Amino acid sequence: MVNVRSNRGRKLSSAARTRERTLSVTTLAGEFHAPSLNDFFPPAVLFEGTPFELDRLMLIRILMAAVLVIVMMLAFRSPKLVPRGLQNVAESGLVFVREQICDEVLGKESGKKFFPLIASIFFTVLFLNITGIIPGLNISSNARIGMPLVLAVVAYITFNYVGIKKYGFLKYMRSSIVVPNVPPALHVLLIPIEFISTFLLRPFTLTVRLMANMLAGHIMLVLFFSATQFFLFDAANWMKVFSPFSLLAGFGFTLFELLVVFLQAYVFALLTAVYIGLAQHADSH
Repeated sequence: MVNVRSNRGRKLSSAARTRERTLSVTTLAGEFHAPSLNDFFPPAVLFEGTPFELDRLMLIRILMAAVLVIVMMLAFRSPKLVPRGLQNVAESGLVFVREQICDEVLGKESGKKFFPLIASIFFTVLFLNITGIIPGLNISSNARIGMPLVLAVVAYITFNYVGIKKYGFLKYMRSSIVVPNVPPALHVLLIPIEFISTFLLRPFTLTVRLMANMLAGHIMLVLFFSATQFFLFDAANWMKVFSPFSLLAGFGFTLFELLVVFLQAYVFALLTAVYIGLAQHADSH
């Protein structure tokens, strides 16, 4: 009987230690909040349950749109012949878009015509991206598919409108999907490929490229800086030595993300110009 009680006591003690270890792990996990998709779908802040519901990401979009408008108004409210300060910065950005994207891809005449649209796309993407590395905002609203999709639809409508206006609907469609000077039998294979590539993949890749890059950047930054907090405050003492390394990695990736912020704005605007140029010359497929 004594042995039975002793064995039962050891089993209860073992189970208690197991529960204690489980509780410890659970508690530790509760203190460390890893990034998840919930970051991109925060609860409503204003107008909850209505078609005008605004969450944190929507408020960031509105804020940065207002900042962009204010910056441009301040930069050009009294333009000088020799630009200085904010006007110089804004003009440098506009000159970059005009010379390196519009004129380079579309030529001076067409580039001048589509410059307002392409510049608007470039600066919208740039300002919405930059919030991913601004303390307190910490996330790019382009990391959620809504805004990249809207911008991709604008680009899609524009380049198709340009092609249809120039050639007419039927000729534009034929010129876009029929590859000349190939054996007739190959058209069975090439026409579906060209149709998917031109009319389906272009808006899809524009949307996903921007969203995925900003989403990945946000997750990486959250991981590095969350790891720093974890090592400093929640981990065992011997693990605190890893906190400087995760902090340095987070800082380095922030600098890299700054490059990605600009690069994604450039790529989106550049591809929009390329697609417009292709639509303008659809008959030279």
